[in-house]
Amino acid sequence: MRVPLTNLIAPSFYEIHHALKEERFTHYWLKGGRGSTKSSFVAIEIILGMMKDPNANAVALRKVKENLRESVYEQLLWAIDVLGVSHLWHDSVSPMGLTYLPTGQKIIFRGADKPKKVKSSKLRRGYIKYVLYEEVDEFEPGDIRTINQTFLRGGPKFVVFYCFNPPKSQRNWVNAEVTEQRADRLVHHSTYETVPREWLGEQFFIEAMELKKKNLDAYKHEYLGEVTGTGGEVFLNLTFREITDDEIKVFDRIKRGVDFGYAKDPLHYAVMHYDKTRQRLFIFHELHKLRMSNRSAVMEIKKENTGNRPVTGDSAEPRTINEFRELGLNIVPAKKGPDSVEHGVKFLEDLEEIIIDPVRCPNTKREFYGYELERDANGNFKDGYPDKDNHSIDAVRYALEDDMRNARLKVGNKAKLGVR
Repeated sequence: MRVPLTNLIAPSFYEIHHALKEERFTHYWLKGGRGSTKSSFVAIEIILGMMKDPNANAVALRKVKENLRESVYEQLLWAIDVLGVSHLWHDSVSPMGLTYLPTGQKIIFRGADKPKKVKSSKLRRGYIKYVLYEEVDEFEPGDIRTINQTFLRGGPKFVVFYCFNPPKSQRNWVNAEVTEQRADRLVHHSTYETVPREWLGEQFFIEAMELKKKNLDAYKHEYLGEVTGTGGEVFLNLTFREITDDEIKVFDRIKRGVDFGYAKDPLHYAVMHYDKTRQRLFIFHELHKLRMSNRSAVMEIKKENTGNRPVTGDSAEPRTINEFRELGLNIVPAKKGPDSVEHGVKFLEDLEEIIIDPVRCPNTKREFYGYELERDANGNFKDGYPDKDNHSIDAVRYALEDDMRNARLKVGNKAKLGVR
């Protein structure tokens, strides 16, 4: 029986289907809301791919082993059925597995509650070509790295699928991960809106519209797969894109700041351009390193700061400031003052846009994107801004200290004059 793929794959996945055929990428991050059919698409692609490549095997993973049978195992069985190839596959529950009978190729299933113990099975032929992480947000980043190191070897080509509904919080590692740029990665977002209505049934759409009327944010998160936030996100004005050399050449208000490292904290040096007129900040260079000696830090900073322009550093470390000066760096201490942290972060929040180059400044991007207010035991947001994972934010605050002070004085003067 020949089944047209257009009857099985939603239009939003056509481009990815062609990318898989042409082997354009290794890592496919598929995110979206309910009813987007991303898991169905992946199951079909794995079954078709294995039947076309006699050396291809697959492993399907969930964080908790007990969740495998009712989710990814059933999804793959569904794909086998709708493709009309059930007579070519053998399925077993104990141990859980699927075998392609003509060649003996296998799909194995693994729970990853202990990632270091996840091992490949002995294969009759070939290698693990396909790796599927279902509900990848349940995993930790270290889990993914360990498991990929186990399976991505011994073959010429690999395809790794990461399927998930985005968590609400932008701080969640998986939401941050899909903003990273890699040449071997494709990130795709899908929703039920591109799926033929008859595939989901009329009741699905009724439920979606009811939720949309009652709770728009919940609808956006659950059905559209949007990162709606927890309400505690600090920086909602972020843009991640390449900042070109041509742009940097014409920047005329370049600022530099450094947050010194301590025993367990990295030194962070930041370089940026502040467009005061348009209220835009461009961050295009960073040095972010643990256990860096002062001498090494000054040498690295001077490589970027060839003109030895002023750098503003954390005044809480006068001894370090003095040593940096003795090593030849033009460094001045930040003046800080009462409420300087709160005022500085608020100043950055209120900018029209903070543009961060994610390739040049990956740690800056990570910290700004993940910076959220903390909650107390009752789930309420705590007062003040958290003092962790904010090294780049501190360095940027120091660099822009004069601009922040001028802005504060201007607001204060207007208040005295009764200007609104």
